[in-house]
Formats: sequence, C-alpha cells, structure tokens
Amino acid sequence: MNITKTSKKFADKVEEKVKKGLEVAKGTFDNVASHLPFANLAKRSDDIFSIEIDFPGVKKEDIEIKVEDNYLTVNAQRRYKNETKEDDYYLCESSFGLFSRSFALSDNIDRQSIDAKYENGRLYIMLEKAESKKSKRIAIK
Repeated sequence: MNITKTSKKFADKVEEKVKKGLEVAKGTFDNVASHLPFANLAKRSDDIFSIEIDFPGVKKEDIEIKVEDNYLTVNAQRRYKNETKEDDYYLCESSFGLFSRSFALSDNIDRQSIDAKYENGRLYIMLEKAESKKSKRIAIK
C-alpha cells in the first residue's frame, strides 16, 4: 500500500514538472514567434503570386533576398536604437536582430522574373509563373 502512495506521488510530481516545462516552452516559442516578421502570401492572378513581409524599423539596405535550389530566402537585420537623454534620466531601448524567412518555390515559378520593392516598412515580392507553365487559350480552327 505504501508503494502505491509513493508511486502516485512520484507520478503526480512528474506530471507537474512536464506541465511546467510545456508552459515554459510555449512561452519561449511565443516570444520567438513575436519577433518573426509577418508574411502574407496571395495569388494575384493565375500567373502571378505575391509575398508581403512586414519589416518595421529595417532599412532597405539591410535586406537580402536570394533564391537557392527551390527556396526563396529573405534575411533582414534590424538595428534600432531609441535614446532619450534628459538632465535627470537616461533611457535607451534597442532592438537588434536578424530575421530570416524561407518560402518553398514550386517548379513553375520563373526564378529570373522575381521582383521586389520595399516601401514604408513592407517588402513586396512578386513571383510569376514561367512562360511555359502559364495557361494559354487555344483557338479552335
């Protein structure tokens, strides 16, 4: 009987530790996710797709876009420093870090026609189907 009580207490402690560990892991993942840039993917037409990524506080020259194998990867470096110097206090809030997002490209995307523009903290990437993969109407003779 005593072994049963001991086993139950041990099982309860293990369960409590697992729950606590999951809460810590969830909090960590939530924190990491909150630092990832938001991305919207949209189909503009049968042949054109777009990706929009929010990069507030990032300068255009700190963004790199590359295509390697079947992936489009966007890297950005944020270097933000907000300083306030007053007679009776000093406040410095900084946000530095590297962001990276990768998107799988299907075989029908023309790698040579990928276009990007950066405007007001948002990166716009346009993807177009390869000419040979675009839908075509066939005239009936």
